[in-house]
Amino acid sequence: MLNEKIRKELTDAMRAKDSLKMNTLRGLLSAFTNELVAKGIKPQEAISDVDALAVIKRAVKQRKDSIEQFRKGGREDLAQKEEEELKILETYMPSQMSREQIETVAKQVKEKLGITDKSKMGMFVGAVIKETKGQADGAEVKQVVESLL
Repeated sequence: MLNEKIRKELTDAMRAKDSLKMNTLRGLLSAFTNELVAKGIKPQEAISDVDALAVIKRAVKQRKDSIEQFRKGGREDLAQKEEEELKILETYMPSQMSREQIETVAKQVKEKLGITDKSKMGMFVGAVIKETKGQADGAEVKQVVESLL
């Protein structure tokens, strides 16, 4: 399970005195606990891999947003720290689809739904994201969909 793997790697990071990885993983485990509580499950219970992945995806998205905001604000030092945390978090993400694979799926969905104009773009993007089952970045999907319309 993902939760157990992260706990083991936290222990390894503590032994190695890797404070960045240690703090990142602690934050992730804390987010797992918060997710359990939010779903009405006891915090002592183990989080499912599906829920854990959803939490990790949110953390990755937050890091990407933070990096962008820090760069806009001229805080390269903080952006650098967020990038290092992002690299750690991405090791727990499933492999992402390439742009070509996303295009293939998007073309199939477009044909299946019969979409011809931009008025149904939101529905189109949602259908492609659902079809890729979380293996494609939402921003990448949106770019592919825009290029097809």
